Amino acid sequence: MRRPVARRLQAALATLALAAATGAVLAAPEASAATGGTTGYATQNGGTTGGAGGQTVRATTGTAIHAALCGRATSSTPITIQVEGTINHANTSQVSGGSCSTAAGVIELKQISNVTIVGVGAGAVFDQLGIHIRSASNIVIQNVTVRNVKKSGSPTSNGGDAIGMETDVRNVWVDHVTLEASGGESEGYDGLFDMKDNTQYVTLSYSILRNSGRGGLVGSSESDLGNSFITYHHNLYENIDSRAPLLRGGTAHIYNNHYVSLNESGINSRAGARAKVDSNYFEDSKDVLGTFYTDAAGYWQVSGNIFDNVTWSSPGTENNPAGPDPQSTTTVTVPYAYSLDAASCVPAVVSQTAGAGKGLQVSNGACSPQTPTPTTPAPTTPTPTATPTPTPTATSSQPTGTNLSIGAGSDGSSKADGTSYGNVRDGDLGTYWSPAGSTGSVSIKWGSPTTVSRIAVKETAGAAGRIGSWRVLNADTGAVLSTGSGAGVISFARTTLSKVTFEITGSTATPQVAEFETYAG
Repeated sequence: MRRPVARRLQAALATLALAAATGAVLAAPEASAATGGTTGYATQNGGTTGGAGGQTVRATTGTAIHAALCGRATSSTPITIQVEGTINHANTSQVSGGSCSTAAGVIELKQISNVTIVGVGAGAVFDQLGIHIRSASNIVIQNVTVRNVKKSGSPTSNGGDAIGMETDVRNVWVDHVTLEASGGESEGYDGLFDMKDNTQYVTLSYSILRNSGRGGLVGSSESDLGNSFITYHHNLYENIDSRAPLLRGGTAHIYNNHYVSLNESGINSRAGARAKVDSNYFEDSKDVLGTFYTDAAGYWQVSGNIFDNVTWSSPGTENNPAGPDPQSTTTVTVPYAYSLDAASCVPAVVSQTAGAGKGLQVSNGACSPQTPTPTTPAPTTPTPTATPTPTPTATSSQPTGTNLSIGAGSDGSSKADGTSYGNVRDGDLGTYWSPAGSTGSVSIKWGSPTTVSRIAVKETAGAAGRIGSWRVLNADTGAVLSTGSGAGVISFARTTLSKVTFEITGSTATPQVAEFETYAG
């Protein structure tokens, strides 16, 4: 068994320190976002396209990345940001604007949508600087390296996460990235790839996670169980102490990954989580699957995996390893198609495809790397563009029938001072709810399933026209029922649900939602 990560990295630390001091960047082939390459759960809930169809800009500093986000017409205007060079604290400042919410010392993808960040040219390295995705949707991150992000010591960034997602995040595809640390929590590092507080429909593919105490988690505590629908495939986990990943509740599909030197534990399914674990290759590792450090059981479905020099601890009150002869304890059905490589060839195909600088190669499902056809739009400077006109779905025709919101419940994202979620269901156009910023969501909920096909969103007289782009969500499943812009009446297929959410993704000023009426149609 190999020693834990923190004790095996003096040479690596010296090399990385030299690289940081000199600004050295490893050479990497030219790359751009692959066409139609999204896989796994990121293909669901309307799909994940990032900035496809929008402007393409080039950025060589973190400040330039923020400027590109803030230069958009709205917070949902599609954009692809091609990144080259080393992004660090010295070149990452806060930029202000109506279409962004940024902060110094971290790449902040907050309260926005429809963004691709892709490394190009000689490569993109986020050095000691994390990528924070919060209250955001439809995000693609490709072909970048994020290294040595700390939560303690100096400098700190993003709570110690290389890539971290939290607070109502939907549809993120992270692909062909390299995430690495130089030790564990005692050295100041946290997770490489973390999801919490209602993050759903995420895929991590063809990536490298290495030299860290913690690979990543889904759910920050045993009570944070609203995170789900995560796919991990064709990734290399190397020299990780634990959390590869840690799953608290929700559903995950984990296939064709290569695990090498999991020092304490690997896939930790707990608190009711359900993991479909297909054709992975586990090598020179300990306790690669099970429920660990808790008595709150999780479950797994296993098939086609190879366990090469894997050791298993004895079961205990808070220790339930799946081995030495792993058997399925649940059944998981995934809603998308996928090509499964045989576990025996996973080490070879992952070594050729995973990580930044590999030309975005993927497997064809027959253990043979393939290069997808990329798109390479001409980069421009990050200047504002005209607001595209979305297909209108809101009208002014008032629905007939009973307003089902009267007598229902309501909640939502952070609200502005002096406003209330209940104001959107009180029948009074003089009272209203506002989000804490320019975007946010408000929901109507019932104690039992209710059929809805139309909603009417009404602004106060003094704030008419502020609401820009929006989505209507089935809050039970996260499915998108409709998208569009502007307040009014919105129609969609009859849906039976317990909670419906109106999510504002863009606005010209702080919205004031006077009424959120719901009708059966």
